[in-house]
Formats: sequence, C-alpha cells, structure tokens
Amino acid sequence: MKTCYYKTLGVERSATADEIKKSYRKLAMKYHPDRNPDNKEAEDKFKAAAEAYEVLGDAEKRKVYDQYGFEGLQNTGYSGPGDFNDIFSHFGDIFGDLFGMGGGGQRRQGPSQGADLRYDLQISFMEAVHGVEKELEITKRDTCWTCDGSGLRPGHQPQTCPTCQGRGQVIQSQGFFRLSTTCPHCHGQGQIVTDPCNDCGGGGLVRKTKKVALKIPAGVDTGSRMRLQREGEGGRKGGPAGDLYVIIHVEEHEFFQRHGNDILCRIPLSMVQAALGCELDIPTIHDAAKLKIPAGTQGGSTFRIRNEGVPSLRTRERGDMIVEVLVQTPTKLNKRQKELLREFGEIEEKAGADGDGFLKKLFQKSA
Repeated sequence: MKTCYYKTLGVERSATADEIKKSYRKLAMKYHPDRNPDNKEAEDKFKAAAEAYEVLGDAEKRKVYDQYGFEGLQNTGYSGPGDFNDIFSHFGDIFGDLFGMGGGGQRRQGPSQGADLRYDLQISFMEAVHGVEKELEITKRDTCWTCDGSGLRPGHQPQTCPTCQGRGQVIQSQGFFRLSTTCPHCHGQGQIVTDPCNDCGGGGLVRKTKKVALKIPAGVDTGSRMRLQREGEGGRKGGPAGDLYVIIHVEEHEFFQRHGNDILCRIPLSMVQAALGCELDIPTIHDAAKLKIPAGTQGGSTFRIRNEGVPSLRTRERGDMIVEVLVQTPTKLNKRQKELLREFGEIEEKAGADGDGFLKKLFQKSA
C-alpha cells in the first residue's frame, strides 16, 4: 500500500508550493543514489520522494490527488515518474541546484532562432528632429540557401552522436556529485553532421551583405533603439531569423541645443536693441518665428516660443523653443559713437546725483 504523498515529503496538506519543493530538495539530497551507493532502502525512498513531488509539485495533479487519491491519478493515466533517467529529466532544475548539473535530458535538436544583431547609426541633428529614411548595408550570417540551415548536404541525414548517444550531454560521477556537461563532440546537439553542406561547411549559415530600409520617426534622440524584426542572424534548421536593433546617435548642432523636446538657442543683441526693444526673426528647427524683445531687456533673459520644439515620439505634440538673449557690449566705436555714449553717461550721472543712482545708494547704505 502506498504511503500518503504528504507524509512521504513530511509536509502538511496545507503546505505551499515552496514548502513542498524545499522538503523534496532536502530528501533528494539525503537519499540521492550517488550519496548512497548500493543502498536499496535509500534508492526506494529517493524514488518515493520523486513520485510524491511530481504529484504535489504539479497544481493539476495535486488537485486530483486531494479529491480522489491514488485511484484518481491512475484514472488520468499517471503511472509514476519512471526510472532514474526520467527523474533526472523531469526535475533537472532541482538537481541542477543541488549538484551543479542539468537534468541530463535530451537537448533540443529542432529549429533554432538566429541571434539578434546590433547596428550603431549616426544621424544629423535635423534628421533626428524631423525624421528620415535610411538605407543600411549590413553584413551578417544568414540561413544557408542550399541546406536551409540544416548544415547537411542535400539528401543526407545527421547521425546520432556516439559520445553522448544523442543526449547532448555527458555525465560524470565525482564522489556523490553527478556532473553533467555539454557533449564536446556534438556541442549539445545530440547529432553530428557527417556529410556537411558544401556552401556553409555544415554550419547552416553563410555570410551575406544585405541592404535594409529604415524609417526613423521625428523626435528620436541619442540612445533611441529601433527594432527590425527578422533582420538579424539567420536561423538554423528552419528556425526564424533574429532581430536587428539599430541604436541611434545624434550629432550636435552648431546653433541649436536639445533639452528633452525643447530646443534652446542663444541670440546676440546689441546694447541699443536691448535698451530700446526690437522685433527679431528667429530661426527655428521648423522655419522662422518672430520674437518681440521688450525695451530694457537684460542679458541672460529667456523667451519661450510655443510649439517650435521637437515632436514627442509618443504624443507627436511639439515642445517649445527657448531663446536666451546675450547683450553684446560694442568694442570698436568711432568718434561719434564715443561722444554719444559719453553724453549718455553724463545724463545717467546727473540722474544719479538726484538720488537715483545705484552707486550713490550703495555708498549711502555702507556709510
């Protein structure tokens, strides 16, 4: 008569999945065959723990067992975990954690997807803010057109690897540790190519140069990543190609600077324009815009022109353009200009004599 699975693992019926797994790991370590050679009792307990965990560790099997017991499981076709190889195969994650090995299960020999590739693309500032279409020329390994990625000469079949007997792994015992490593002969495939394709040499891939069209949307910035599906390395044995990821790098502009979706620029103003005010035609990334400078504008003042920035990649709404004015002091004055400035200075000085001058106020406060 079989022992209750919960009792076998030493857990309550209300135990969580993590508690069940933890208890099984402990028993598997204790009764593992490599730690108990030629011990029939330990072997039986190891198998019993594996069977209990296969049921209680599976939500559907556990539900059937809780409602109908062993008979209910048998009615579903369940007959136990099988021999040691089946146990290692089913619970590879458990034994991988305990003994540093995979489950010893068969490696996948079917179609495999190609690797993803990266392409770094440099574009101009204006191409980034307005969008652009580019044609990329990439060199990659593509699926061999002769063997369709199988690596086999047409009309031939692969042979089972004699080293691992098709498992893709070789297992070595070191004390009570059971170590599994990738087969060095077939590199984990379980099969070897004895009649390789003439074009790819058995690798399934051939080097190829291809032109790819890329539409870059307005608003990208340095670090933006674009994905071109199925433009990566070719797949093997009928598997799909990987993807191509294009990483954008934007060149700096001599006049504009980008802050998020806003554009910053600096405009020089003469002393007269700043003092009297003026209206300027300001270049933007789209066209030109008029900006009214009020009289008495100080150097470093900023003005915002709405909707003259970069369009958002998500909402397509434009940012703003921020204009900073730089008031320039004249350096090369003719005689008449100097006379006018002296006259202006005398007027300012008289205004200061009446108590309005900045320096007089400063002296008064420090006295």
